[in-house]
Amino acid sequence: MMEQIQDLEPLVVICGPTASGKGSLARQLAKRIGGEIISADSRKVFRGLDVGTAKPTKEIRLSLPHHLLNVVEPGEHFDASMFVDLADEIIKDIRSRGKIPVLVGGTGLYIRSLIWGIIRTPPADPELRKRLVEMERADPGRLHKMLRVDDPQSAARIAPADVRRLVRALEVLELTGEPISQLQQGHGLRRPRYRSLVLGIRRPLEELYARIDERVLKMMAAGWLEETMTLMASLPESALDIVGYRQLIRYLRQECSLSEAVVDIQRAHRRYARQQLKWFRADSDIQWLDAPVDLTELERKVRAFLEG
Repeated sequence: MMEQIQDLEPLVVICGPTASGKGSLARQLAKRIGGEIISADSRKVFRGLDVGTAKPTKEIRLSLPHHLLNVVEPGEHFDASMFVDLADEIIKDIRSRGKIPVLVGGTGLYIRSLIWGIIRTPPADPELRKRLVEMERADPGRLHKMLRVDDPQSAARIAPADVRRLVRALEVLELTGEPISQLQQGHGLRRPRYRSLVLGIRRPLEELYARIDERVLKMMAAGWLEETMTLMASLPESALDIVGYRQLIRYLRQECSLSEAVVDIQRAHRRYARQQLKWFRADSDIQWLDAPVDLTELERKVRAFLEG
């Protein structure tokens, strides 16, 4: 198996929770090794959601190529399978120009799917999904209780408030008769698609929380509220059902104060960071780097991997 893996194309990955500093680190590394950035972020794919998803600025993108930003309109369907197809083509293009692809992001499913391939599950069933969502609305917490009974492994991994993932897990169970956790375990035995060096950025939790809170304030100062108002004028509310935008819409509807909305955004982002950390900690392939990272040592490590 090891010889087979050595024959695969190399892929450098930098991952970590929101506000960990992975984007800045990846850009510094890419500039040193002649790389280009591929975003593995399920929110940055949406056009117009710029401030609220902390996309790199136009100036940053002019100084270094970034890929898989602004791919679809808000509310349009985009999933891990589409991400893998696009990323594969981008990686080929980057390599054809003698450059190094550097994948960076916090969406663990996208990263794992690119390296290991997509788990074969049935397509979405709109009627089933609608029924499950209605059940959750009528009795909050019911979906997680159902999943604990039928697929305790998935229930232990999915937060009770993560309705989207709960619905998908129960959908797969009903359509296939198999828990999605079992499908994922079988999937883990497959041969990887890339020879990958996966580096995770680690910070003390309290430091990470402080960075999250500070970044939310900076995003507000950068015009997040104004961006939300502009998007509301042209998009249905469902297209903006995303952390941060959701809270700002509540403020604009006079359902809460602006300070309450900001505090709620900070809280939601901290919760999201915990979910990301839980996902990444379960991945034994990740090599963790304590921040601040020594850039010279990181470059040495990455060059040794690429030459191997």
